[in-house]
Amino acid sequence: MWKQIRSDIEAVFQNDPAAKSVFEVVLTYSGLHAIWAHRIAHWFYRKGWYTVARVISQISRFFTGIEIHPGARIGKRLFIDHGMGVVIGETCEIGDDVVLYQGVTLGGTGKESGKRHPTIGNNVVISSGAKVLGSFTIGDHSKIGANAVVLSEVPPYSTVVGLKARVVKQNGVSLNKLDHDKLPDPLIDIMTKMQDEIASLREQVNELKQENARLAREQHEREKIVAYERIGEGSNL
Repeated sequence: MWKQIRSDIEAVFQNDPAAKSVFEVVLTYSGLHAIWAHRIAHWFYRKGWYTVARVISQISRFFTGIEIHPGARIGKRLFIDHGMGVVIGETCEIGDDVVLYQGVTLGGTGKESGKRHPTIGNNVVISSGAKVLGSFTIGDHSKIGANAVVLSEVPPYSTVVGLKARVVKQNGVSLNKLDHDKLPDPLIDIMTKMQDEIASLREQVNELKQENARLAREQHEREKIVAYERIGEGSNL
């Protein structure tokens, strides 16, 4: 047990540069508190004390803002950063050295029975607000971008972003484990393209305005010349 506790604390220092001391981590890290409470609740769950297990998980949820069903199976050195709004379903399985950021949901897609929550491989990073919904596997060393909605299996060593999430990098150069802000976002790419197109259209409109103004000036000059010519003809008469 003490070896497991020490391993959980070491995971915090490995993944959070803001961690200053063991005393601070033990007292103030809600993700760590939620994991420890889950280990107790999971023990009762495996013994068949389902109500006791659920009570423990709900008390933990009240104090930490992290909801982990006592039936979920969690591996070694899970790190939940900040953690508020994290939800982990009953049949979810999480491997070793996984990082979850705030607002992550590892849930199901309906009322189906049996295995209905995802299986997360080892060394996986799931960024803020991501939703992984359904009974499938997220491969080892994969990264899920912020606010992605993942509804199907992800191969190992993949980077997944977007709504609906799609693989944008696989077996490529890996990003730093904590650089989840550097994952590409197709929505941002689309917005950037739209801004470029809008700027191009504005430039074309300005050119048309300038051309119309030039034509109007030329027309005005021609009308003045015609008017002067008519005045001159009248004088000759």
